[in-house]
Amino acid sequence: MNDASWGAPPRAGHWGSTGQGTSPGYGREVPLSAGPLHVAGDAAQTRPMPIVPGSGGYQDDGADRDQGAAHIGGPLFRDEQEPDIRPQEPAAPQGPPAKKSAGRDLRAAIGVGVGLGAVILASLFVYKPVFLGVIVVAVVVGLWELTSRLAERKNIKAPLVPLAIGGAAMTVAGYVNGAEGAWVAMAFTALAVLVWRMTEPPDDYLKDVTAGIFAAFYVPFLATFVALMLAAGDGAWRVLTFLILTVVSDTGAYAVGWRFGRHKLAPRISPGKTREGLIGAVLFAMVAGALCMQLLIDDGVWWQGLLLGLAVAVSATLGDLGESMIKRDLGIKDMGALLPGHGGIMDRLDSLLPTAPVVWLLMVAFVGSG
Repeated sequence: MNDASWGAPPRAGHWGSTGQGTSPGYGREVPLSAGPLHVAGDAAQTRPMPIVPGSGGYQDDGADRDQGAAHIGGPLFRDEQEPDIRPQEPAAPQGPPAKKSAGRDLRAAIGVGVGLGAVILASLFVYKPVFLGVIVVAVVVGLWELTSRLAERKNIKAPLVPLAIGGAAMTVAGYVNGAEGAWVAMAFTALAVLVWRMTEPPDDYLKDVTAGIFAAFYVPFLATFVALMLAAGDGAWRVLTFLILTVVSDTGAYAVGWRFGRHKLAPRISPGKTREGLIGAVLFAMVAGALCMQLLIDDGVWWQGLLLGLAVAVSATLGDLGESMIKRDLGIKDMGALLPGHGGIMDRLDSLLPTAPVVWLLMVAFVGSG
């Protein structure tokens, strides 16, 4: 029910009631009826009094209405102060709507990205084992971030020591002995996790070792495929192509999604990702793939690059969504804070790790193992 259903607004010196009774009015009893009555001796009022919250005016959701009590639409006595109804100063005009925000410190992100790129390029083309060391450091730091967040948020104690040692051995074995060496190192790493956890009480043993084996597969084993690419004769250019395509895919998704994104890609996992952004990632990666395969890879042709770029865009997006799923389950935004504007190491490896085996496999299919 609203005010309009009660007729005209009550006036000063008038009473409205939903029941019968008496009420004092200027020193004598005045009967109350079902409609508004004029107090005897009071002159008719022609100016309606405004209904002001807090001044006794009718409130549509008030408790008095439910009890059938009388409601006052203005001051009861003439010597009461009426509410101030003078015109108010117009509100200051609001400024233009805020522009879209990227949600990150772009200056810091760009600076850190340029610094990482310089380190990677210098180590990649100067001496391959130095870049292999960069991979090992990234793997160990990534394992530390992942196991730390699991312990903090879920009380899951995946053993870091055997994971770090086994992860480093896995990467080096892949570079030296190929895929067979990586698989053997992975098996021994899983066994080391099982044995290491036996030194503690058996409570949550299965949960901890399961998380440890998952971490061994997710971080060092997938990173081993970068070492496999590096081991080829033109390994530096293969790794560079892999990095360029992944970065270009992420950049295309960000640029197109930020400017044109309207339809959510996976709102329950990562609300910021859009279908338009995925289209941008595919287009950017396919163009970059065609150029890289034609210009950087021995015996590569442009159409292979189109297929490679498409595969990279899909795998990078799935990898990003996969880590978003992990972080959403843990209730965190970033895996770490080592890289200003980026988060942690794992926040940069999320799209690289699942993309590495895809690029390695397609490179072997298109131009051989090298």
